[in-house]
Amino acid sequence: MSASPNLIQVMNFQSLAYRCRLSVFRPHQLYRYTPGPPFYFTRDMSAVASLSSPLKELVTGATQDGGTDFGKNEKDKAEVSEWIGRIAGGKMINLEALKDLEAQLVPKTYVVSNCFTAADVALYGALHPIFSQLQPAQYYAQPALTRYFDHIQHRPSVRKSAEALAPAFALVPFDLESAPKLERKADPPKEKKKKGDAAPAEQAASGSQPAPEKKAKNEKTVAPPPPADAAPPAAQAEGKAQKKEKKEKKTTDEGSSKKGGKALPVAEDAGEPVPSMIDLRVGHIVDIMKHPDADGLYVEQIDFGEETGPRTVVSGLVHHIPIEQMRDKYLVGVCNLKPANMRGVKSFAMVLCATSKDGKEAGIELIQPPADSKPGDRVYFEGSDFESAIPLSQLNPKKKIFETVQPGFTTLDSREAAWIDPTTKSVHKIRTERGVCVAPTLIAASLS
Repeated sequence: MSASPNLIQVMNFQSLAYRCRLSVFRPHQLYRYTPGPPFYFTRDMSAVASLSSPLKELVTGATQDGGTDFGKNEKDKAEVSEWIGRIAGGKMINLEALKDLEAQLVPKTYVVSNCFTAADVALYGALHPIFSQLQPAQYYAQPALTRYFDHIQHRPSVRKSAEALAPAFALVPFDLESAPKLERKADPPKEKKKKGDAAPAEQAASGSQPAPEKKAKNEKTVAPPPPADAAPPAAQAEGKAQKKEKKEKKTTDEGSSKKGGKALPVAEDAGEPVPSMIDLRVGHIVDIMKHPDADGLYVEQIDFGEETGPRTVVSGLVHHIPIEQMRDKYLVGVCNLKPANMRGVKSFAMVLCATSKDGKEAGIELIQPPADSKPGDRVYFEGSDFESAIPLSQLNPKKKIFETVQPGFTTLDSREAAWIDPTTKSVHKIRTERGVCVAPTLIAASLS
């Protein structure tokens, strides 16, 4: 983020705004009643006591003392306290800190263990005076931080606490429709150096003389006579064929010997399509908006636990699932489809949904992963043939792999998601290591 006079003025204004708030008498804050013991007597809330008003009230109103809002374990709790302490000391509101935050938040949804905590509320509140004054060009320059801020301000608990402290922490609108499009580009293939290209460098390093140039085309080259004990041409051809046969046999033996070890990746074009070729993962919607050029499409930012950050995903669910029910949801995504342009926005995955047996108008629901799932958790199919298989890196559209397997996707009477083998009629539930994925209400639904 570049240092601009406008941004520095905004930060100075922020510091002045907090000093002014401290001088205002607000009886409803001084006598605000919170059930349970006072926050400054509890260990979880001790760090919050160091925050200034109204930031302190925002955090206490949006979090629950003694719960996971302050960390799931001792390590997380210590990290939450450290973040709040840094925020209370004003160490987060400067240009260098904002640059570091942008870099930290690229692969993350939350600041501690990628779970929502009081540290996120405190950081949101500290950033609010800055973001409320930024112009589009300024917040476009820090997309990860803007995504994070917008996500936290829309969490129901944060919104409820902020409304009680109005006009502080008012909702900050962002013009994301005009934001520059960010495309996820695949790494360019590595170029293999030809032997001819490397020869001059090797010769220069070794000090050897370059090899003589080839003869011109019109010059005749006399082949040296074969040695006296050389085999006739027919015998040479037979020997080459035997060597090739031995090499193929050795490769086959090595492949079969590996079967007893770790699971091997499915060959890109090997055999009939099977469900384990599909790369399913747990995803978390961290941001969502309506497509600027299509009334029926959502544009979501979904965290699949990747270092490169959330993926852009376009879904045709506007007329079936309200945006409030999509926001902050955990879901199952198909992650190895070929990226596709959807009305000018490139989509890098597909959301797995259940469609009622009576059609789309009767209902569409997101397939839900088990409780306590995390972004990037592997989703697989039960059965010895599928559980250890590695999905393809990308499905070949010409092979119609997903289209061939998809008719077997359904929800059972228990609402559990499964694939039913059309030949053997065997049932293979769709699951993670934490449990089976389910549809909220739909039975005998198709999945796509």
